[in-house]
Amino acid sequence: MEYRTLGRSGLKVSTLTMGTMTFGGAGAFSAVGKTDLDEARRMIDLCIDSGINLIDTANVYSNGLSEEIIGEALGGKRKGDVLIASKARMRIGTGPNDEGLSRYHLIRECEKSLKRLRTDVIDIYFLHEWDGTTPLEETIAALDTLVSQGKVRYVGCSNYSGWHVMKALGISDRQHQPRFVTQQIHYTLEAREAEYELLPISVDQGLGVLVWSPLAGGLLSGKYHRDQATSRQLSGWTEPPIRDENRLWRIVDVLAYIGKNHGVSAAQVALAWLLGRPAVSSLVIGGRTEAQFKDNIAAASLVLTSDERARLDAVSRPPVLYPYWHQQFTAKDRFGPADLVLDREDI
Repeated sequence: MEYRTLGRSGLKVSTLTMGTMTFGGAGAFSAVGKTDLDEARRMIDLCIDSGINLIDTANVYSNGLSEEIIGEALGGKRKGDVLIASKARMRIGTGPNDEGLSRYHLIRECEKSLKRLRTDVIDIYFLHEWDGTTPLEETIAALDTLVSQGKVRYVGCSNYSGWHVMKALGISDRQHQPRFVTQQIHYTLEAREAEYELLPISVDQGLGVLVWSPLAGGLLSGKYHRDQATSRQLSGWTEPPIRDENRLWRIVDVLAYIGKNHGVSAAQVALAWLLGRPAVSSLVIGGRTEAQFKDNIAAASLVLTSDERARLDAVSRPPVLYPYWHQQFTAKDRFGPADLVLDREDI
């Protein structure tokens, strides 16, 4: 397992993170998975034994049950150097203050998460989504309180747009309060819109990127092909959305072809491609079974050739990544070999 420094922090995280959205299976999350405590224990041990040192959850996953299962599975004791990330923002009750990023909601939910996780500190605390009704100054100040109290070590954002991220960073710098060291985003071969702004911002501002649903809800695993739907889709779970099915299946065809040449699954190829992208620190992998986790974990050691990467880039590239007037102000050498910016002749 490879470990990468998370953004400009000194924290090292494994290139694969254990996702726990399947833990519990309560409410709407029953469409994702129904992992119980015994199975969760086995999966956590499998991931830790494989070198994964970060477990990702959120207060909203099965209404807190995911966090409870993690806390019970770990027995209130951290195994080795295992890190825990959680999130808050989504509606978690029926009251007027049971959602958002107000000081009231954020601090209360962090304290509830700590109790469910049976720990004294959350290593990475994410703002789960933008809240347009709460001043960012209030939210950042609340994070400052949590860090000062020792309840949170590092902070990050999830599902923010480019201007959301930059506005928050500007406030943190101006007020000398905790700065995001990471952002968690959706980014796959099928959905590369993060390359417009979120990845360049991450490189420029020193944010480590965690990728959620790196296999597009299983659609890039190679298990599904044209005219087939995943179990999530059949049960009504539509995240992440697919906007061009023909393009999706062309990508799957190339993933399967490259995977066959390496003797591995298409899923491993999709994950290996992401691990070679700029600013990407870790991929949040999930699974309903131990076999799925084992297959995904194997992607950490898969090395793709430059020709294979070029072929995947070509089949997945949207019609235009950057307009010309963005390119001329972007320094290519800042992105390294895996260039995000199209040459002028590519447009």
